[in-house]
Amino acid sequence: MILDGHSGEAIEEAARRLRAGELVAFPTETVYGLGADAANDAAVVGIFAAKGRPADHPLIVHVCSGAKGDEALSRFALPLPEFAMKLVHAFWPGPLTLIAPRQIGVATAAAGGQDTIGLRCPSHPVAQALLRACAERGVAGLAGPSANRFGRVSPTTASHVQGEFGDELLIIDGGPCEVGIESTIVDCSRGVPVLLRPGLITRAQIEAACGEKLRDRHDLSKPDPRASGTLEAHYAPSAKVRLMDAKALQTGLDLLGAEAKNIAVWSRAEVKSRSSHLVLRRMPDDAAAAAQVLFATLRDFDTQGVKLIWIETPPDGHDWEGVRDRLQRAAAS
Repeated sequence: MILDGHSGEAIEEAARRLRAGELVAFPTETVYGLGADAANDAAVVGIFAAKGRPADHPLIVHVCSGAKGDEALSRFALPLPEFAMKLVHAFWPGPLTLIAPRQIGVATAAAGGQDTIGLRCPSHPVAQALLRACAERGVAGLAGPSANRFGRVSPTTASHVQGEFGDELLIIDGGPCEVGIESTIVDCSRGVPVLLRPGLITRAQIEAACGEKLRDRHDLSKPDPRASGTLEAHYAPSAKVRLMDAKALQTGLDLLGAEAKNIAVWSRAEVKSRSSHLVLRRMPDDAAAAAQVLFATLRDFDTQGVKLIWIETPPDGHDWEGVRDRLQRAAAS
């Protein structure tokens, strides 16, 4: 069931269900999330069951902005280091997740049993309205992984979610997601900022905000905490994804000639084919624009029934890092 997220009655109904331990899908600026009361371990277990997600693969807890959000931060996490608080002040609400030491005995299921917890304050106005309504009912935060079956393409519209879970799940519709890929994840649990997952917020922006060098995952000897969306294979459509440069892509089409079929192509470069049985889409030249349509494009290719998806490898550079990350994981599946 899809309800309009701009309706106060819809927000109240969703908050009531979440307080009762049910699951509700909700929009964020990144992707749609499958939400449950983060402090209710039984409800959170329902997320893992619905998605088919391993119980040790942690979830991100979403909190509202303002005083209630500050209270939630203290409830779920131990005090953050100074550099992490600078990131909070710079980017919350927004597409940035911070990994922090977890308060003992709180959100154990959402944390996948780890002693760290991922926290985010989304900027989507419908998400904020829902989080505020939940906070008023004593639900401090919502565990909210992407609202899709585990490992598959993330949803960026309410209809995508409905296609994954059917009509029984309550879905709050907030329109198409503005960012289109999941949040940047920075680990703040080891004394220095460590990038675990790239996203719209870039390395340069993070370093400028916190005043410290952003480390990569391999820079520290201590193992990374597990975090959402960091498995090698993820974000996969049903069709097989292959990344290649523009020259290799055109060469492949030339070799197949008029016999090419069941193939979708997403490229920035203009490509030509003698076949009339291809699905061709132009990738935006701007990284943020490409991110916004990435998952919707992969889903559209699946609905076209193609068997192969050929994608031009995104350019080097930090602006494209989030798009490259999602496509590389999709190709590894």
